Amino acid sequence: MILSQKKSIIVILGPTAVGKTRMALELKESFPQIEVISADSRQIFRLMNIGTAKPSPAELSVLPHHFIDIKNPDENINAGEFGVAGRDMYRQLRKQQKIPIVVGGSGLYIRSLIDGLFQGRVSDPEVKSMLQQRADKEGLAGLFAEMMKIDPEAAPKIHPNDRQRIVRALEVWRVTGQSVSQLRKKLHPKIDLTPVFIGLNREREKLYQIINARVGRMITDGLIEEVQRMRMHGYNRKLQSQKTVGYQEIHDYLDKNISLPEAVELIKRNTRRFAKRQLTWFNRDERITWFKIDDESGWRKAKEELTVAIEKYLADFVA
Repeated sequence: MILSQKKSIIVILGPTAVGKTRMALELKESFPQIEVISADSRQIFRLMNIGTAKPSPAELSVLPHHFIDIKNPDENINAGEFGVAGRDMYRQLRKQQKIPIVVGGSGLYIRSLIDGLFQGRVSDPEVKSMLQQRADKEGLAGLFAEMMKIDPEAAPKIHPNDRQRIVRALEVWRVTGQSVSQLRKKLHPKIDLTPVFIGLNREREKLYQIINARVGRMITDGLIEEVQRMRMHGYNRKLQSQKTVGYQEIHDYLDKNISLPEAVELIKRNTRRFAKRQLTWFNRDERITWFKIDDESGWRKAKEELTVAIEKYLADFVA
């Protein structure tokens, strides 16, 4: 076997509810050194357990996860910061002779960890405020058209309704005179990692059935009470964390904007749409090897591929 001079890193990814955590837990039975670097932009928040489908305390006691419960709901960590911290954690785990495996469905977090994002600290509060006011008054269509002109390379990757990224792109342009794409090329960090991407997927209708059933369990397990507790602690619906699917709909229910059945159906629908967006993001990356895991044969093949990747990682580590 010819060993890469770069360090390999195994990534289990896929849409929400597909079975990523279950796969990692099964691998742990054969490789007790495994620890997870969680690439989930919502499981970082404390108090948000049910709606983000965090691993249970029992599962976490068996399989350590890093980057879960590291922030309060009114705090944040952006993708660039996560990438830096995730690579630091990878190095720490290697030194401890652990097997770090990235598990998650947040595409930008995974890209930042594996490929890096530019780390320029470009910001001007006045420019940002002005752009936010324009968005409030004029809507996003004009701002998006402007962004397409200044950064045609990035525009196809940004949804016309993604206010945060549109405003950010225009802010960077006005402050620096350069587009985000131009700055990325100049300030892109050097990453010494060779990824092994394993994607898990299911037939669409089966995945949607799993999503719908999980939403029902979330309600039964206390999602409404979870949101009520956060509100009691002062974490209101305006926070970025509370715009997460599952939480925004329950806030609407608690504010008497919609009924509980309407909230449940919206959570199901919005979660299905989220899963579709995740797959759209991941399908752009040709490095991913996909496995359909609807039946035992597909699950076994994915697990075998991951087992081979782990064994190669260990051989590389020893070498």
